Amino acid sequence: MKKSKVVNENEPPSYQEATAGYPEMEAQFAWDDKIIRRTFIRKVYAILMLQLFVTVGIVCLFTFCAPVRFYIQTNPSLYMASYIMFFATYIALSCCGDLRRQFPWNIILLVLFTLSMAFMMGFVSSFYNTKSVMLCLGITALVCLSVTLFSFQSKIDVTSCQGVLFSLCIAMLLCAITISIVVPFGYVPWLHAIYAVIGAILFTLFLAFDTQLLLGNKHYSISPEEYVFATLSLYLDIIYLFSFLLQLMGNGHD
Repeated sequence: MKKSKVVNENEPPSYQEATAGYPEMEAQFAWDDKIIRRTFIRKVYAILMLQLFVTVGIVCLFTFCAPVRFYIQTNPSLYMASYIMFFATYIALSCCGDLRRQFPWNIILLVLFTLSMAFMMGFVSSFYNTKSVMLCLGITALVCLSVTLFSFQSKIDVTSCQGVLFSLCIAMLLCAITISIVVPFGYVPWLHAIYAVIGAILFTLFLAFDTQLLLGNKHYSISPEEYVFATLSLYLDIIYLFSFLLQLMGNGHD
């Protein structure tokens, strides 16, 4: 017996259903979708570039300028204040969907989030020598460029690899728990190196995952309305990648 499809009379038809049998209209809607997606991608990368320029500027200031470096290292309360701001804005942007889509509050929160994260990365970078910081910045830029080109050109669908990402997250969590247990008895360099390597690999994959979500040409995609959330995700991937590379290859000040 053939089952009939249940149709909700109040539900508006999708454009595929509305344009069925009208190839010219289907082509027009598909073209409009491409224009919207391209505009969305340009907007996300424009905001992301501004975020990265601000972050790199603050990191360089805290690393190269000795008076500034000394001041922030002797005032750790500033780091705690920036962490509280980071946590509050991150929760607001991640959990409050209506808020992150409401202009201008979404931009204000994103600016506060960027400044707090940039300050924290500058604080952490100030404890490493300038060569290490510049090396990690260069490697991060190279990895980001390579991952972006891969995501644009590759037919591999990273958005369908949630299992791999979840497994790496579990491995990283177990490694972090082990470090927290072992640290009171002494620092173990090789264990910390393993943790940093897993973190760098994980956020490189997350960068590819979020980039393909942005492009919208794979199994999963992100809505063009979520340009703030897309920018937030890419920015965090890059920042965490840099921080793990700094832990892995950075040397402290003499």
